[in-house]
Amino acid sequence: MDLRSPAARAATVPRTLACALALLVAVSGCAGSGVDGTPGADGVRDPYFPKLGNGGYDVTHYGLTLGYDPEGRHLTGTAEITARAAKNLSSFNLDLKGLDVSAVTVEGKAARFQRAGQELRVRPADELDRGETFVATVRYSGTPETITDADGSEEGWLKTADGALALGQPAGSMAWFPGNHHPSDKASYDIAITVPKGLTAVSNGELTRESTKNGRTTFAWHSAEPMASYLATVAVGEYEMKTTATEDGLPVITAVDPSQAKAGKKALAKIPDILEWAEYNFGPYPFSSAGAIVDREEDAAYALETQTRPVFPGPPETGLIVHEMAHQWFGDSVTPRSWRDMWLNEGFATYAEWLYEEDQGGDSAQDTFEALYEGDYYEDAEDNEAIWDFPPAKPTDAAHISDPPVYERGAMVIHKIRRAVGDDAFYDIVQGWAKTYRHKNADTRDFTEYVEKHAGSDEAREKVGRIWGDWLYGDGKPDRP
Repeated sequence: MDLRSPAARAATVPRTLACALALLVAVSGCAGSGVDGTPGADGVRDPYFPKLGNGGYDVTHYGLTLGYDPEGRHLTGTAEITARAAKNLSSFNLDLKGLDVSAVTVEGKAARFQRAGQELRVRPADELDRGETFVATVRYSGTPETITDADGSEEGWLKTADGALALGQPAGSMAWFPGNHHPSDKASYDIAITVPKGLTAVSNGELTRESTKNGRTTFAWHSAEPMASYLATVAVGEYEMKTTATEDGLPVITAVDPSQAKAGKKALAKIPDILEWAEYNFGPYPFSSAGAIVDREEDAAYALETQTRPVFPGPPETGLIVHEMAHQWFGDSVTPRSWRDMWLNEGFATYAEWLYEEDQGGDSAQDTFEALYEGDYYEDAEDNEAIWDFPPAKPTDAAHISDPPVYERGAMVIHKIRRAVGDDAFYDIVQGWAKTYRHKNADTRDFTEYVEKHAGSDEAREKVGRIWGDWLYGDGKPDRP
């Protein structure tokens, strides 16, 4: 009971209230409630895919536990996403197309969530402070979608004759797991897939566990090196899986559909030698294993450089193997900062084909360059003309990031650099570029600055400066080289 006079008690109230409010603010600040937190962006504003990816955090690891029933085309998944808040966050987004989300937790506490198209917005029970590492867990299920790209190709979760194949360039990975699906946010992965006994589930990296229980087999795969989500893959089917090694002891893990095994055996046997050739030219192999997945031709319409284990529709020709293995350096290890920088992937990988052909006693890279410039490379005149539709570093829109100028004219830019600086400086540049940006992201400006810095002489720097204007960014067919 308060024995003071009413006037004395009244005078005390403001001071008491002020102290209580001050204490509340202090406690809230100490508890890290993030009262100044704001929502993370629902996209990274990529020039061609503005809604891909999300702002406000960086993912460091994905732990995916999946179960798939090919007969019913039903996928169940639990995604444990470890990330670091890049700002004070009241909420954040994940990319996820289709599939039903049953629960989301952040740091073990139930989080509110809502869906809007491909966006899954998560509001944690406690706001996240800048620099804080957190784990978001998403439980989901359903029939994963096949996505049709702007250029008409199919990606996402593809139904195959005996299972499924997940391909993610540029946006397909959001069809089978929630994440920050833009190449600028790379992470390590653990992917465990449980399938009916008798089927095999293949993914990136190394197989760490295989176990069978109650008629279902689990395959657990680990990828320690950072990987962009578009390079993650899962292949489910009746594969013949085999592990060999290069002379240096690098594991080479291949998974081949039985119908393709005989024809694919000779092609896949070339992988160790191709990797040895690539290391000589590009520097040390950037991952802890290599290999390939070979499916039926009707299961996918294109090959893809999925990290450590490229996917091929049918037995690949040597040039295609060289192309996808070169991507392990250019695209997978050195990953584009945005999809505008696609030519850094495809230009280098295409030029690797030219170099390999040259080193094997075939046409020289200069011969190939000349044939493309003169319009004699393809039988169809339209195919030859298509090379000049737009500059490699400026695709017209999302539907054209995989068009000929990105590949062939991109490779021509690389060859022009070689001619400008000479072979010794060129290979120093290529290997230095792969080393400097190993497991990182880079864009076209990073590349042009790197080349100019290491071009050697002032004359060479002047030449490469003209290459950027005429060949990399210039419209139309440049004047005769």
